[in-house]
Amino acid sequence: MISSGRPVGDLKIGLILPLFSGDPARVLEVAVRAERLGYDGVFVFDHLFPPGAPSDRPSLEAFATLAAVAASTRRITLGTLVTRASLRPAGMIAKLGAALDDISRGRMVLGIGTGDAIDLPEHETYGIPYLGREDRRRHLVETVRAVKALFAGREWEGGDLVPPLAGPVLPRPVTPGGLPVWIGAFTETVVRIAAGEADAWNGWGMSIPEFAERVRVLRTSAEEAGREVEATWAGIVVVGRTDDEAGALLARRSRLGFLETNVWVGSGDSLVQWLSGLREVGATWAVLVAAGPPDRIDLIAETVLPRVRT
Repeated sequence: MISSGRPVGDLKIGLILPLFSGDPARVLEVAVRAERLGYDGVFVFDHLFPPGAPSDRPSLEAFATLAAVAASTRRITLGTLVTRASLRPAGMIAKLGAALDDISRGRMVLGIGTGDAIDLPEHETYGIPYLGREDRRRHLVETVRAVKALFAGREWEGGDLVPPLAGPVLPRPVTPGGLPVWIGAFTETVVRIAAGEADAWNGWGMSIPEFAERVRVLRTSAEEAGREVEATWAGIVVVGRTDDEAGALLARRSRLGFLETNVWVGSGDSLVQWLSGLREVGATWAVLVAAGPPDRIDLIAETVLPRVRT
């Protein structure tokens, strides 16, 4: 096991809400149930329709849905994981983030990223400009800087891709200095951007060795910049009461056409070991897509949550 070199504390466990169901009542029921079961956070993808799917497949709007979740819960952290920087102007992202922080009374996390090639059909369908990879990275940096400036009550002087923003964003966020900003990324280049610009980095679907290596990059880059940045993980988990049941659930997903990669599969006991390993290498959050039957979030709450907290 590779250690992060830092004290190991509690690992917070979050869930991704089922926005691709297209069912607001179901999403709110899952959020309220997650809070009751003891999860630490609920997060949403931000897509106009599911990535890789036809445009006539549903996806609830991320920020509007989180506003309803904020009004229906009291304790649990809320967040985007992630919103794509190029979907909305930076000033609008700041306004939406601040509003959700106010509605939730300081429980909002703004996860943001560049997006990748699988998102191009959304841009084409809805007439939203799509940037090349290097420009997306530059745009992400400028967007995060602009958003954080507005959160703090400052003007953004403008850059090459994000114009000047005078602000102010009012009402101000409840969270002093503005709500936390996470950057989601896989590549080392964007991990280094997170180290210099964000409050946390999120790695999607990584194995523990991959995650540990990115944590090394994050820590080194952040220390060089005189900053501290958290490392968080997210991904799909197929959890069974036994390893055999988990395997059967994964086989069923394959038959239904879920051609997924980087999916974790195993029993609740195995998930405890996996999450403990993530914590040991520096993760402060693990945000789960609990695949399979609706009772999987209950199973995880019963068999996993009490055992991954110190």
